[in-house]
Amino acid sequence: MNCPAKRRVVITGLGAITPLGHNPEDYWQALLSGKSGAAKITAFDPTGYDVTIAAEVKNFQPGQWIDERESRRMDRFSQFGMASAAQAIKDGNIDFTKLDPKKCGVIMGSGIGGFIEYEEQHNKLLQKGPTRVSPFFIPKLMINAVCGQIAIYYKLNGPNFMVSSACASANHAMGIALRTIQHGEADLVITGGTESAVTVMGCQDSPP
Repeated sequence: MNCPAKRRVVITGLGAITPLGHNPEDYWQALLSGKSGAAKITAFDPTGYDVTIAAEVKNFQPGQWIDERESRRMDRFSQFGMASAAQAIKDGNIDFTKLDPKKCGVIMGSGIGGFIEYEEQHNKLLQKGPTRVSPFFIPKLMINAVCGQIAIYYKLNGPNFMVSSACASANHAMGIALRTIQHGEADLVITGGTESAVTVMGCQDSPP
């Protein structure tokens, strides 16, 4: 049985929101210079924690890439994904009006998803009761929220899902995106990974 030839796949654009820079150029130069993204935690007071350092994304302003009103309806991990996607699309000069939206997809990776939203709404539940929990709680915390947000914003109707395999999530997502294009299920896939877990619970040590 003859298998059809696999299509050639290329990377057309890059985007990055990282502790070392908020775009691929700054990130790459920081890597080349040996700069570390780890520092004292600023997202919360780490007093009493065994470890008080983390690789945080600092000074991130979602309004640079996302409508301010819409960004408030996203967990921070989704904001990172949206901003990186916007950079990659611009970098690749992608014009979706010239592409079939049914052949354009989003396959991203995340190990945890909306951890910040989960903590914030759980605290509200305990402190103020169930009526104060946000109606956006589930849409913000669910792990596939970022894929949905990107697809909605760019009106993409192709394959759309998240990959969650711990620290390998982004690599697995990119591998699946590669195969999706190779086998003709999509012509273009926005892919990568996003995480935002520097939180009170996210930085707890594992039990012995």
